[in-house]
Amino acid sequence: MGLVEIRGLNEAHIREISNIKKEEAWILDYRLDSFRYFMNESMPSFGPEIHLSFDDIIYYKSSVADSIQDSWSRLNKRVTEELDELGVIESEQHMDGIGVQYESEVIYHNMIDELKEKDIIFTSIEDAMRKYPELVRKYFGKIVSNHENKFAALNGSVFSGGSFIYIPPHTKLDRPLQSYFRISSRSMGQFERTLIIVDDDSELHYIEGCTAPDYSESSLHAAVVEIYVGKRSKCRYTTVQNWAHNVNNLVTKRALVDEDGEMVWVDGNIGSLVTMKYPCCVLKGDRSSGTCITISVASTNQEQDTGARMIHLGKNTKSKIISKSIARNGGNATYRGDVKITKDALYSEAMVKCDTLLLDEISKSDTIPRNLTENDSSTIEHEATVSKISDENLFYFMSRGIDKERAMELIILGFLEAFRSELPMEYAVELNQLLKRNL
Repeated sequence: MGLVEIRGLNEAHIREISNIKKEEAWILDYRLDSFRYFMNESMPSFGPEIHLSFDDIIYYKSSVADSIQDSWSRLNKRVTEELDELGVIESEQHMDGIGVQYESEVIYHNMIDELKEKDIIFTSIEDAMRKYPELVRKYFGKIVSNHENKFAALNGSVFSGGSFIYIPPHTKLDRPLQSYFRISSRSMGQFERTLIIVDDDSELHYIEGCTAPDYSESSLHAAVVEIYVGKRSKCRYTTVQNWAHNVNNLVTKRALVDEDGEMVWVDGNIGSLVTMKYPCCVLKGDRSSGTCITISVASTNQEQDTGARMIHLGKNTKSKIISKSIARNGGNATYRGDVKITKDALYSEAMVKCDTLLLDEISKSDTIPRNLTENDSSTIEHEATVSKISDENLFYFMSRGIDKERAMELIILGFLEAFRSELPMEYAVELNQLLKRNL
């Protein structure tokens, strides 16, 4: 198809997106129900102010062929060169499979043959809806409702692209699967929808990368991620986003974890104008566990409002939140968390640790926790610190021949070690480079 661009939000445009994708009736009904809720729902009553003109946003843009390509040589040369410069093409050699979304559509997808032989499904959400409708319909919109909040409803109205992954029972991958999301147009909105199912006794590591060039007009990224972790299964979801400083990054992520299952969110937020993101684990099954390790770096005019949610439903469940925030040049880094141990989640444990490093006198940080336990056999621990780079620490390094800039870099990397140690080697290297550019 040729270039298609849909700007502004109304019912006719939602029907047009659905028609372009040749969707079944139930999907269009879901979109229209989401749109009605979006129109009646107010903006979030907490967190940073969000300044958006919904009529000016591009909700769908694509100039790609109808089919997803599995060879870089079949893509537009300009797009390929852009992805190559970003390191996306090189990263494929470290993965068992990779998907790339450019603007509103997934344009590239490839997976090694060994995974296909194991009946693993890794494709775009639209492709999954066509090929595996019963499987998608069983889970889609069940973990994150389209009535969850205004931006989840917006995603439900105009979602396009994103990944669908199904890992069959008793299946483990040797290396991660990766998706990469790129916004490359002014005033662009990207609304990918990711659904991951890790069936019983299986394991998955999924990595997501996000970037955009910097424009004066605000862009919007409003994704929804739903993950089901089966019995005795493990899922790790790693994100390193470096959106440009004009992107509003407003994301809803949630995992439902069955008995003896384990969910780990590793969430890095370097860029964006405003980020509001709180990955959640619903620990449904007995002895299930959830971990969220986050970093947020807020610089000039940036507001990073991040954290996590842990909801304990099963007995003997465990959760851990580790939040590392850095603020500089007037940036604002806020931790916002919610831990709830319900009445029936007996003998459960939760731990929250929030550390902030302020690099100057004009930057800000807030810690806004909400911790609740409804039974006497469970415990919640919370620890929060705010610190600065002291003259004594700098003097220690400089007295050993290390200049001030390198000394600050070493202190910051040490501060973030709990996060960096959770990344694959190639992503830890990329994170170091991002931090050097942004600090």
